[in-house]
Amino acid sequence: MPKHVRLTIITLLLVALQTTIVNFTSIANIIPDIMMIWIVYIAITEGQIPATVYGFAIGLLLDLVSGQFLGLSALSKTIAGFLAGYFYNENKTQMNLANYQFLVIVGIVSVVHNLIYFVIFTQGSDVGLVTAIFRFGIFSALYTTSVASIPMFIHSRKPSLR
Repeated sequence: MPKHVRLTIITLLLVALQTTIVNFTSIANIIPDIMMIWIVYIAITEGQIPATVYGFAIGLLLDLVSGQFLGLSALSKTIAGFLAGYFYNENKTQMNLANYQFLVIVGIVSVVHNLIYFVIFTQGSDVGLVTAIFRFGIFSALYTTSVASIPMFIHSRKPSLR
C-alpha cells in the first residue's frame, strides 16, 4: 500500500477517534489533541512539507466536523506542522520517536498551536486572554504531551534495525 494512502487512512481513523472517544477522556473540559501527536509523528518521519499539508488537511477536516470557526484549526495545525517539520532529521527518525525528544517536540508544537488557536478563538468572548492561554492552552498542551508518551513507549520497545 502506498505511504500516503496509509497515512490518509490512519488520519481519517484518528479524526474519528478524536471527535468521538477522546471527548470522554476530558479532565476539567480539557481533552488531549491526538491529531497534534499525529502531525508531529508525520513531521518526524516524513518531513516539513508533508506535515504542513497534513496539518492543513487535518485542521480543515476538524473545522468541517466541528462546525465552529471555519479555518481556525486549519491555520493553527498548518503552522504546527510547519514548526514540527524543523525537527525532521532522516538519520535520527527512530531515535526522535523513541525517547523524550518526541515529548519535547509535541510539547513545544502544542503550546504554539494552542496559543494561536485560543488567542483567536476567545476574541469577543467572556473568556479572558490569560485564562485562555493558561487554562486551555498550557494545560491542554501538557495533557497532549502526557498522552504522547504512549506512542513514544511503543517506539522505544521496537527493536532497532542495525
